[in-house]
Amino acid sequence: MTYEFTFLLNEEKELSVIKELIVAQGGKVNEESAWGKKSLIYPIKKHYSASFYHWKLDIKKTKVAELRKKLNYNEKLIRYLLLVSE
Repeated sequence: MTYEFTFLLNEEKELSVIKELIVAQGGKVNEESAWGKKSLIYPIKKHYSASFYHWKLDIKKTKVAELRKKLNYNEKLIRYLLLVSE
């Protein structure tokens, strides 16, 4: 299935780690776009700005729960949203 993955990072070097997590779960990143570093309206995890990214990826539906679990352990990932793309 195709998913849209939007996330906020506080360190750009963490992109490769996130991509490795997706590939390790049998997924593939099809499109990548960086929305740039933006100031946050309110602090999230004591961060006042973050780099925004939007990826489209293919991953099996059965692997999504495991991917979410691993993403939740990543301290550099401030927030993320993983939605099914139509």
